[in-house]
Amino acid sequence: MSTPLLVQALAALSAPALAGAAALGLRGRRERAAAAAVAARLRARAAELEERCAELERTASCDPLTGVWNYRHLQLTLDREIERARRAEHTDQADGPRPLAVLMLAIAGFDAVVAEHGRGRAGTILRDLAQRLAMEIRRADTLGRYSGEEFLVVLPDTGAEGAAQVAERLVWSVRRHLLLDWSSGTRAPRPAHGNGLTAAVGIAVLPDDGTHAAVLLRAADTALAEARAAGGDCSRTSAPPRDRPATGLRASADSGTEDGPTAERDRSEKPGSLSPCAGGDPLAQPVASHTPATVAVPRDVLS
Repeated sequence: MSTPLLVQALAALSAPALAGAAALGLRGRRERAAAAAVAARLRARAAELEERCAELERTASCDPLTGVWNYRHLQLTLDREIERARRAEHTDQADGPRPLAVLMLAIAGFDAVVAEHGRGRAGTILRDLAQRLAMEIRRADTLGRYSGEEFLVVLPDTGAEGAAQVAERLVWSVRRHLLLDWSSGTRAPRPAHGNGLTAAVGIAVLPDDGTHAAVLLRAADTALAEARAAGGDCSRTSAPPRDRPATGLRASADSGTEDGPTAERDRSEKPGSLSPCAGGDPLAQPVASHTPATVAVPRDVLS
């Protein structure tokens, strides 16, 4: 057979094979495109689920009224910080647990705010005040709504002296905070003697007042009751007065000093809001929480 005839025969025989290969290639491209589209949809769905999960985490940890951390987050954070403080006791760098302070702050005077502005506006005032208090602590600290007009502050690596300074600053902030004004005219000047609100703070410190969450909260609750009995606008520690001096604005007033917060020397000067809505440090490893001590408070007007 001549060469031209052989070439024609081979071309005729290979045509179906070439057509099949082309069809297979087209099918493969379509399958790859379909797989890429499915992968893109799965990635978009995964991103959506992650966003919803993050939103649920924020919702589960954020108090809906004030925007700061809620009771559940406070429990988990306190347990985590206590475990971290106690773990330092077994290292070579520490002779005992790292210091940890707990402040229980109760605001008085909101009955008059509710009577004057109503519950809706009073809730907005409480939110504004809570966000202001969150700016008075470090980013490493945690402030959350405990119940009603009560807030809990967890202060890692803070002893009794530093906790007293923070408590004094928070009490001063509550007393001097400029409340929201809804009047359309000229804004009223700041009252000469405060805004009608006062705060009482109870202080408990690990390990002096206990090494468990329930014990620390009970000690802070006892100290808070003493601060309330003293008339508020002050802070008290859980230790007897003969062991630890009283601190706060009332003590400053009794000594003849000017009304205002004391400069804190042993703590970071980096304030920051720990509101989860503003972006906070999420809990890394939640642990089983203890049941906090029940706090005896007046009827909640905003809860």
